[in-house]
Amino acid sequence: MSTPIQSGRSTPLHFRDVVHDVIRQFKSEKDSEAHRIFRESAGHKANSLIPQTVNPEEETVPGIQHPGSTGVIYCSDRAMANGFSYAAAHEWANLGQGAPEVGNIPNAPARPTSVELPLDSLEYAPTTGVKKLREAVADYYNRTYRQDKDSQYTFENVCIVPGGRAGLSRVAAVVGDVYTSYQIPDYTAYDQMLSAFKRLVPVPTALDSETAYRMDLKQLRKDIKTQGLEVILASNPRNPTGQVIQGQELKELVEMSRETNTTLILDEFYSWYIYPENEEDYGKSISSASYIGDVNQDSVVIVDGLTKNWRLPGWRVCWVVGPKNLITALSQSGSFLDGGANHPLQLAAIPLLQPNHVEQERIALQRHFKQKRDHVLKRLEAMGLKVEVPPQATFYIWLNLEHLPEPLNNGLTFFEELLKEKTIVIPGIFFDINPAHRRNLFNSPCHHFVRLSFGPPMEDLDKGLDAIHRILRKARKEGTKTFGHGYKKSVDATERGMRTPRFV
Repeated sequence: MSTPIQSGRSTPLHFRDVVHDVIRQFKSEKDSEAHRIFRESAGHKANSLIPQTVNPEEETVPGIQHPGSTGVIYCSDRAMANGFSYAAAHEWANLGQGAPEVGNIPNAPARPTSVELPLDSLEYAPTTGVKKLREAVADYYNRTYRQDKDSQYTFENVCIVPGGRAGLSRVAAVVGDVYTSYQIPDYTAYDQMLSAFKRLVPVPTALDSETAYRMDLKQLRKDIKTQGLEVILASNPRNPTGQVIQGQELKELVEMSRETNTTLILDEFYSWYIYPENEEDYGKSISSASYIGDVNQDSVVIVDGLTKNWRLPGWRVCWVVGPKNLITALSQSGSFLDGGANHPLQLAAIPLLQPNHVEQERIALQRHFKQKRDHVLKRLEAMGLKVEVPPQATFYIWLNLEHLPEPLNNGLTFFEELLKEKTIVIPGIFFDINPAHRRNLFNSPCHHFVRLSFGPPMEDLDKGLDAIHRILRKARKEGTKTFGHGYKKSVDATERGMRTPRFV
C-alpha cells in the first residue's frame, strides 16, 4: 500500500493520486484551439529532434522554408480573419501597435506634410547614406551625449539604413561565428534574426519580474568568461517590458564590454520614451553613447532612427552608430541586403535633427506619452489587472494574465477573445526569443503575458480597454465556458494582400 502524503487539501493524497493530478493539469497545445491555430500557421510548427515530413502548404517552392513571423503577419492575418480591414480600421482598437501615434500632439513641432524632390535625390543614395544626414546624426550624438568627451563621432561613424530591422540585419551579416547573448523577453524580431544568421549561436538568459526584468551584470560577466560570449544583443529601453538600463548600470554594461572585449549591440529606438517624476528631468534621454570612451575603439553598436522618437515609422530612415571599421563593413553588407535608405527622405530628415526641433519634440513626446501610460495603468488596475512591473520607458505594458481564470490566463487565448471584440494585443509568446522553436508554448516564460501598446491615440486606447473590461465582466457573470473556442480560421485572399498592420 502506498504511503499517503500531505497536500493542500483536507485529506491526504496517495502517490498515484498525485500522478493523476499532474496528468490532469498537464497542458497540451492540442487542447487549446488558439494554440492549434498558431501552430497551423506557416512557419510556426514546433521543431523536433526527429525529422519531420514536409508540409506541402509551407514548401510550395523547393528549398523554401517559412521562417515564422515576428508577430506582424500572424496577428494581422488573425485580425483580418475576424473582419479587420483598413477601410474599417476606425472600428478597431489596435493595442498591438508597435509604432507611436503619428499625428499632432500638444506642444510638438508641426508634422512634415511635404518632401522636396531635387533632381539629385532621384538617384540612388550611397549604401552608407547621405553624408549630410550622417553628419547631422553624429552631431546629434555628440551634442546630446558626448559634450564632455574628447572622442567625438563623425559621419564615418554613422550608417543610414532603411529601418531598424535592416540595420540589425546588416550588423548580423558582418558578425563572425560567435556565441550571442540575448534576454527573454525581448524584441520579437531577434528570434528570426538569430534563426536566419546561423553564425550567431544564441545563448539565452531569462529575466524575471521579481527583479523587475533587470540584467544581472555580475552573472553576465561570469557567462562571458565561462561560456565564451562575444556578442551581447539587447533592446534598451526594453521592449516589451518597458524597463530601461540607465545611469550607473548602463555605464557598467559599456565598461564590461570594453574590459571583456565583447561587442555590445544596443537597439535604442525608445531612447526618448523616458517618463521622469521631476519637472527638471523632462527632455532628457538615454544612450550608451554617454559612456563610450573612444568611439572607434569601444565595440558598442547603437541602432536607432526616426521611427519611434521622431514618430515617423513610415519614413524608414534609421541609423547604426559605431566604430569606423564597422561602418565600412555595413556598407558592404547593405549593398546586397537592402541597397540603402530612401534618398529624398534622407534629405528631408536633416532639419529634423536640429537642436531646437529635437528638444521640442522630445519634451512634448514625454509629457504626452506619460499621460497615456498613467491613464492605461489606472484603468487596468480598476479592472483588477494591476501591472506587476509598470513601464519606466517605451510605450508598452507587459501584462501578466496568470491570475485570470482559464483559458483567459494565457496570451494566445486572450488575444483571440479580444479579436472578437475588435481589439488587437500581442501574445507574449512572440517575445520568447526561441530560435530552435522546440519549446512547448505552455512552458514559455512569456505564455501568460500580452503586450499592450499605448502608442495609439487616447481614443483608441479607451476603445481597447473597454473591450478588455467587457471580457472580464462576462467571465465574472457567466463563467468561462464560452471562452477558448469558436475562433475564425480563414482570411479572404483579397484582404491578405493588403498592407500589413504594424503590430510589433
